[in-house]
Amino acid sequence: MKYFILFFSTLLLIACSETKNPKADLVLKNAQVNTINISQPNAEAIAVKEGKIIFVGSNEAVINFIGGKTEVIDCANQFLMPGFIEGHGHIHGLGSSLVNLNLQSVKNWGEIVSMIEEAVKKAKPGDWIIGRGWHQEKWNPAPTVNYMGYPYHETLDKVSPNNPVVLEHASGHSIYVNANALSLAKISSTTINPIGGEILRDGKNEIVGVLGETAQDLVNVVYEKYLQQQSEADQKKNWQQSIQLAEAECLKNGVTSFQDAGSSFRQVEWMKELANQNKLNLRHWLMVLADNSLLQKNINAFTTTKTQNDFLSVKAVKVWLDGALGSHGAWLLEPYTDRKNNYGQNTFNIDTLKQIADFCWKNDLQLCVHAIGDRANRETVSIYEAQIKNNKNKDHRWRIEHAQHVNPLEISRFKEWDIIASMQGIHCTSDASFVPKRLGEKRSEEGAYVWQSFLKAGVVVANGTDVPVENMDPIANFYATITRKLKNGTTFYPDQKMTREQALYSYTLANAFAAFEDKIKGSIEVGKFADMVLLSKNLMTCQDEEIKNTKVMLTIVGGKVKYKNSN
Repeated sequence: MKYFILFFSTLLLIACSETKNPKADLVLKNAQVNTINISQPNAEAIAVKEGKIIFVGSNEAVINFIGGKTEVIDCANQFLMPGFIEGHGHIHGLGSSLVNLNLQSVKNWGEIVSMIEEAVKKAKPGDWIIGRGWHQEKWNPAPTVNYMGYPYHETLDKVSPNNPVVLEHASGHSIYVNANALSLAKISSTTINPIGGEILRDGKNEIVGVLGETAQDLVNVVYEKYLQQQSEADQKKNWQQSIQLAEAECLKNGVTSFQDAGSSFRQVEWMKELANQNKLNLRHWLMVLADNSLLQKNINAFTTTKTQNDFLSVKAVKVWLDGALGSHGAWLLEPYTDRKNNYGQNTFNIDTLKQIADFCWKNDLQLCVHAIGDRANRETVSIYEAQIKNNKNKDHRWRIEHAQHVNPLEISRFKEWDIIASMQGIHCTSDASFVPKRLGEKRSEEGAYVWQSFLKAGVVVANGTDVPVENMDPIANFYATITRKLKNGTTFYPDQKMTREQALYSYTLANAFAAFEDKIKGSIEVGKFADMVLLSKNLMTCQDEEIKNTKVMLTIVGGKVKYKNSN
């Protein structure tokens, strides 16, 4: 009997020990851990079980969580932090950019023409040539013959007479098309500009080839009809391949979660299918981009993360209120400095936006409005205020996407109504060369990319790249956020730089908060998902210029290594 009691007691002790220190699936040790958790800011080791963090602490203590089946990774004293959360990007656009022509790195218009010429050689007559990423302000040299910096479409017509060409501006707010595309869209010198858009014409009423804002739809509708010639199965297959490429690009860059700024309901449906089949490799949070009638009809499409294994959340709505500064489309209170009597424009009806705001408020959905110009930001804040004042204690977390140029008077209103400023650090240094041209020095200094002004007022500032508008590169974005340094060595209004702590928070826990997901990710804490990235350099202590050389060594999502640097 006493042997039985002894045996039973031994089993009980083992069971208690296992309960107290369960054996981990994964242990990372010998790391410089920045947890983004103020209660425990630093650590050496992490233990993970069933996709979640079960221990954060020292190398010595983590030994208790190592069992016979535990995978142990020695981090070699490298920098371990929560995975980057892309706070505003376009996952479908990223996938498309990896399939079609990527024009982000071109130096001038001549290079683009050469790329189109090569693409035509591989295409059949009638095939559409698609690309994205050009920006006329960054071409060197500028086109010899141009109007307002834009070349005429005849240069493309010569190399692509039988293939329609559509090249999207880096900002996504205009397209450059050739004569073939113009003809298919039935656009001529007598075509009237649509509301909220512009068919760029020179002083002789000649069409240049640039379609701004809603004028893009004149061609996009024809292109969509071309795509519809494919079966839905083929369309879905091509889309899935592009999503796989996009996810791989994210993981390679240390991104473990992606907040998409504008999915259609069909894309939402397809993403749900991938999520339910456990085929998503990073966590997605989608804003739905649709008109008011479609939102009303598809209310059941909105879902919480729990129904999709925490890899997909669809609880937000996106509205595009104005254009971009680069294309003179941002909606301003005062005219552009370099284009007199032009205030930009709203690309979405204000009364319809009010209706969507009412719909979102009543259905507990987050509203995320793209507003770049100070007029667009003012109008958006006022529309938000009208809803929020009905119940100021409601945890709404409504966002303004970009908030690039605001009137200083608006900053206190952001705070008063708890509006999140979802901004992109890399836009500042990417656009800085032309911002003073558009706004003048005073407006640029007081209201352009004013991160510290927002932070000092107590406004939550989220961060991201707006990929594919900019490259999917969190390291470059982090560098831009803390330095605001331009290629010529100057600094764009340095008083607005973020500290490294602020920048890291803006790219992790702030983004999680901005999506109602701060309880499950965004920091390295017990109970949260084991979404982490291991970097070759410590972003908190290395020299500014060393940041640019930082490499992603490991990307871990849900305790699984999704990317490993082969070097």
